[in-house]
Amino acid sequence: MYKHFKNNSMKEIFDFNSNIKKNLFYLFIGGVILTIIGLYQVINSGNGHEEVSQALGINISSDGHSEYHWYHRLYSNLWINVVYFLGISISAIFFVAIQYVSQAGWSSGILRVPLAIGRWLLPGSVLMLVVFAITNHDVFHWTHEYLYDKSDPRYDYIIDGKKAYLNLPFFLGRMVFFLGVWYLFYTLILKYVAKEDKLGGTESWQKLFTISTVFVVFYAFTQSVAAWDWVLSIDTHWFSTMFGWYVFASWWVSALALITYIIIILRDNGYLTFVNHSVLHDLGKYVFAFSVFWTYIWFSQFLLIYYANIPEETIYFVERLESDIYFPFFIVNLILNFFFPFLFLMTRASKRFTRFLKIACPVVLFGHFIDFYLMITPGVLKSNGGFGFLEIGLLLVFLSAFLFVILHGLTKLPLVAKNHPMLDESLHHDI
Repeated sequence: MYKHFKNNSMKEIFDFNSNIKKNLFYLFIGGVILTIIGLYQVINSGNGHEEVSQALGINISSDGHSEYHWYHRLYSNLWINVVYFLGISISAIFFVAIQYVSQAGWSSGILRVPLAIGRWLLPGSVLMLVVFAITNHDVFHWTHEYLYDKSDPRYDYIIDGKKAYLNLPFFLGRMVFFLGVWYLFYTLILKYVAKEDKLGGTESWQKLFTISTVFVVFYAFTQSVAAWDWVLSIDTHWFSTMFGWYVFASWWVSALALITYIIIILRDNGYLTFVNHSVLHDLGKYVFAFSVFWTYIWFSQFLLIYYANIPEETIYFVERLESDIYFPFFIVNLILNFFFPFLFLMTRASKRFTRFLKIACPVVLFGHFIDFYLMITPGVLKSNGGFGFLEIGLLLVFLSAFLFVILHGLTKLPLVAKNHPMLDESLHHDI
């Protein structure tokens, strides 16, 4: 069965050639140039208050906050990109684990793609630690010591009440522990995947089932805590018991969209030629279903807060709905992440043919970048936020590095898990 595909010249090893590297380099340089232009505009526009997004035509206002500096906007964007791309990476590993736990066969031929996306976990973790070391006081308000000093006029009794949880040693300990254990599970998965390729049989598959089961349970808890730490704690006074699920949904559907898009691009270039319309259909259903799931979580959180109308809860949405800066993105967020994928991917045909998925997946990916922008920027910058060359440039810089790591990762293993015991089901998947 596998020899049949091999004899038909199916490409097993991804060729990360010089043309691809050159294009990624151009993307990186373009991002650097836009970032520099954006920084220049922010620095030379009254501490960044008056910069205008020329592309979107959004005017930026200021609340006159004397402690705001241009580098706060840079730091905010660095943190957005770190969290966004790291979340996609770990969610791709979660996708692999779910396939083993559920003993799914349809996906066995495409698992090397999410495994490659997972390779960003290590550099992404290092970047997170470095960026946090640089930006912690400017992104996370609760890190200022004066907030806990009762003799200081800036003392905050609410934040002081949370110091048992929100303190730097415990926060960094959780961050290092989560990232370290996630990476440990990932290395174990890679180890037994490579062993399965070499030896065949079912022993490695059974090991992968056990490892994945433990990882899924561990991830289910730690992902929510990571969401509280890395995103929710930026708005230190605000809280939501649904926020962990909300961040999970955004990371998860972004990872699904990226997995789908990379598989389509590989297929178009002569790789993974066995991927048929049924496999694409299942991937499309994933993107469609979890776009609706994200909306369900979004609406549930919004409705409960709106209905209760408690000031300490509603402030989160007031900052976004009543702001000339953030309100347009609030609307765009709903359009890109719910209305568009819901209507565009509703039909059976749209989930089975690449011409539709090639449009839907990038839109969903950008839409959830906007989602993280809305989660983080208002809490960090208040009314000093904006969206322009700086935001676009840094996104391109991170995207180029992210894609480089993924595409290099695709060369590490054959693209087809030839000894996976359920490969035949994937090759003949039909729905």
